[in-house]
Amino acid sequence: MDKDDPLLLENQLCFPLYACSREIVKVYRPWLDELGITYTQYITLMVLWEEQQISVKDLGARLRLDSGTLTPLLKKLEAKGYLHRQRSVSDERVVLACITEAGNALKARAQDIPLALKRYLQSFPQEKSRELYRLLYELIGVLDASAKK
Repeated sequence: MDKDDPLLLENQLCFPLYACSREIVKVYRPWLDELGITYTQYITLMVLWEEQQISVKDLGARLRLDSGTLTPLLKKLEAKGYLHRQRSVSDERVVLACITEAGNALKARAQDIPLALKRYLQSFPQEKSRELYRLLYELIGVLDASAKK
């Protein structure tokens, strides 16, 4: 077998990123199950906890989700009472996602998740975590720039 074969799985940058993402989400699952939410719902709520209200378009851009994924996600969170959607007063074409009181209350229950993850990953040095974070966002920037060409 040719080790330089571009179609070998071990030669793909995308595979360890994909596998790592799946493993991280798996680690989050027990904590999120306690809250009754998925990882994608969790990151959506994180943006809403920060912003309180954001256009659905901007939310999708921030989370890097297309409308086909985001719309059902928002409907589920709305059914749980964690957010509501409304048209912008200044521009009726714009739909806003707004956190509810129940959604904000969930933040207190989620507060310890980042610390729990940090403890779970304590054998991975903090400086490596920061470097990985930086490199991943650098790679995202390269991908974004390439897509715009």
